[in-house]
This record gives sequence, C-alpha cells and structure tokens, in this order.
Amino acid sequence: QVQLVESGGGLVQAGGSLRLSCAASGSALSISTMGWYRQAPGKQRELVATIISSSSRNYADSVKGRFTISRDNAKNTVYLEMNSLKPEDTAVYYCAADGVYTYSPKAYWGQGTQVTVSS
Repeated sequence: QVQLVESGGGLVQAGGSLRLSCAASGSALSISTMGWYRQAPGKQRELVATIISSSSRNYADSVKGRFTISRDNAKNTVYLEMNSLKPEDTAVYYCAADGVYTYSPKAYWGQGTQVTVSS
C-alpha cells in the first residue's frame, strides 16, 4: 500500500507562484507514475500533470508553460511548481500515483491541498 501526503497549498494573488509537494510512503518503490489532479467547486476532477521520468511528462493544455512537474525518486516525492497563477487555477489539488506507466495515475490518492488564487 502507498500513502501520499500533499503540502504547499495556500492563498496567493493572481500572477503569483506556489510549489506543491507530495511525499509517498509505504510501498513507494512500486510507484511508476506520479501526477497531480485538481477539482474546482462544482466541476469534475481534472488531470493537471503527470511524470514517469524527467523525459516523460504530460501537462493539461490549461497549465502548459506555467506549471512544471518534477520528481525526486530518492525522496519519493513529486513537486508541482505553479507560476503565473490565475483565479481559474483555484481548486483542491490531489496527488496521485500508480504502479503502472500511465498518463492518468489513479491507484493511490492523497487527501488534497487547497490552492486559492485571488484576483
């Protein structure tokens, strides 16, 4: 079993930056893919970014050029660097992981961290 714990959310003004972290524990060596989803009030959860390796990353069109996903395998941690934040980025951000190579990891989930971008 894998446990995921997110941190780094908060309130930021439009144009600002935040860095989310997600630390995996338990059977972390079984993880192949890690990623981030978000869910805004009244909307479906959507995929934001995934990473298999430093050469294999995937981003939603809405965040390309503004968000960067990275991974530290030694620390079993995935990061989401968010720049040029917009009010529409406001959502609960969830970390996800999977034991297979996939652009939509869904096997394990974190509890979520709130990101609020004020205009």
